[in-house]
Amino acid sequence: MVKLTDKEFLEFVKYMHNNYGIDLSKKRILIEGRLSNIIKKKGMTSFGQYLDRVKSNKDDEIITLVNKLTTNYTYFYREENHFQYLKEVVLPEEEKENTSRSLNIWSAGCSSGEEPYTIAMVLDDYFKLKKWKINIKATDISENVLSKAKEAIYSEESIKRLPDRFKQRYFKKVGNGYEVTEEIKKYVNFNVFNLMDPILEKNKYHLIFLRNVMIYFNNETKLEIVNKIYEAIKPGGYLFIGHAETIQRNKSKFHYIKPAIYKKK
Repeated sequence: MVKLTDKEFLEFVKYMHNNYGIDLSKKRILIEGRLSNIIKKKGMTSFGQYLDRVKSNKDDEIITLVNKLTTNYTYFYREENHFQYLKEVVLPEEEKENTSRSLNIWSAGCSSGEEPYTIAMVLDDYFKLKKWKINIKATDISENVLSKAKEAIYSEESIKRLPDRFKQRYFKKVGNGYEVTEEIKKYVNFNVFNLMDPILEKNKYHLIFLRNVMIYFNNETKLEIVNKIYEAIKPGGYLFIGHAETIQRNKSKFHYIKPAIYKKK
């Protein structure tokens, strides 16, 4: 194994924080374990050499680095109470007040697609044959997980928490897995996006899911991202975060609704 020196570790931490907002200051073992074999395969002898190549703006190296240093673990219907709240509170509100009959939703840090596809299933099931225009933007910084999301084939373990009617209606058996139907895929658009970049969309969002993403950021970066998200949400819109995450309420304009659910007044 190629050893990571103290200086190289600090350089990796600085690079990932400055470019992606990710805090790896307590992840030395992760960095060393996930990158050591890559460095050896490329014929390099140090982490410093590898980081120099990354900094030379070689896209393939940057993509590999981000894919290796970001952990992506998720499954369908994760944090089920969010989807219950969506069905029981948010969608009835929209049905009553949203005269445009359109919903603009962002799944930020969507990983391999389970979250945005779950959102699409909940909405499709709720509105059924009613004519609503639904646009779900799904983003992640890892091209590797986005390619899996676009493929949309999942294991039985990944879908086991879904209601049976969702499994039967929205998936088809393919080989050893289950593929999301075109009926659901049509709602979701996947793109690479770095949360440190400006949010440029003119059409603001009714809902933003930023779940289990902020655990990678320090408090200063979290606040910066939350404030950008606030500006990207329509008045009356909702932000869902992970249950292991919090927002500094005294420094944010979001109105607290219940654990992990916030609203823009």
